[in-house]
Amino acid sequence: MTETTDAPITGKRRATFNTLEVSGLRKLTDDSVEVTFAVPEELADDYDYVPGQYVALRKELDGQELRRSYSICAVPQRGEIRVAVKKDLGGTFSTWANEVLEVGEKIDVMNPQGAFTSRTNVTSMNDPEAVAAEAVKQDQTHLVALAAGSGITPIMAIAKSVLAASDSARFDLIYANRSAMDVMFAEEIGDLKDKYPARFTVNHVLSREQRVAPLLSGRIDDEKLNTLLDRVIDVENTDEWFLCGPFELVQLARDTLSERGVAEDDVRFELFTTGKPEAPQGQSGRGVEADPSGDNVTIEFNLDGLSAKVESPKSAHETILNAALRVRSDVPFACAGGVCGTCRAKVTEGEFTMEENYALEKDEVEQGYVLTCQTRPTTDSIKVDFDA
Repeated sequence: MTETTDAPITGKRRATFNTLEVSGLRKLTDDSVEVTFAVPEELADDYDYVPGQYVALRKELDGQELRRSYSICAVPQRGEIRVAVKKDLGGTFSTWANEVLEVGEKIDVMNPQGAFTSRTNVTSMNDPEAVAAEAVKQDQTHLVALAAGSGITPIMAIAKSVLAASDSARFDLIYANRSAMDVMFAEEIGDLKDKYPARFTVNHVLSREQRVAPLLSGRIDDEKLNTLLDRVIDVENTDEWFLCGPFELVQLARDTLSERGVAEDDVRFELFTTGKPEAPQGQSGRGVEADPSGDNVTIEFNLDGLSAKVESPKSAHETILNAALRVRSDVPFACAGGVCGTCRAKVTEGEFTMEENYALEKDEVEQGYVLTCQTRPTTDSIKVDFDA
């Protein structure tokens, strides 16, 4: 995820959960569903969003609290939030959402977060009116997206908003799936082609289904991606790129665009996971106790204006997030894999190492911001501020 330059770091709002009711369910494919949440008027201002942002869902299933992040798939509309959930093999939450979830169910939903948003057409975070107003000013804006599977979710919101807000903007989409039956939002993509025939193009690449054009059949590897960029996309005249999908594809695209001279600031990306299945994707804040001999690290943190302190044994080498959750269950986090940025905080004292970072901008890191799910103290004490 990449921050928009127009949104000041200090302007990010705190991640908070509210219980919302499921008001609608719509099957997108055999293994994916669109879930609509009703947002009451008293919470509507807290759930406005910029196309491309995400929400985290929290639900207790079989005695275990699960948190999963899903991109918002619709253009901003007051009073509702829509996400798409694709069933993952062995995924407890995604399977439940596709097979068991019913209208009327209540789920804790975090207010919208993230910065997988258009720098060109966004003037401030969480201000849909500003998005539309700024987009109209743009002349011949050209955006390109590469998505795979459920990575289409935030792209749909971005494409619809940009095309509707400007009479001249162009949007090209390369969308990879296994087969035509796996294409999420197929009807909506078709509608965009019909509505904006001269300004919206889509190239479906199917890995397990033969297409008339060989270029659009098979897995997207280095050769195929370069051929697509040579034959299909006007790389030199693209203002912004959006990459969303599995780690390997996003990294391949980032490297390829960099080799072609595309500026890093012009590329937005969002990952499903970090590509490290062995890395834990959840944290409980339990299972660790302070060393009675006193060989501990002191972790102090500020959250919602209140200070807290926890002792963490040096031998455990645990993250700041995991330690903090033992004394404050409301410490914000979602993916716990260095991807979403929900657990972001600023280190105000002490030294540390941060293992992964797919959410923070360079300037944020330079200012001392970290992903607490990936950060471990290297000094005897450390202080962090979640409110910064």
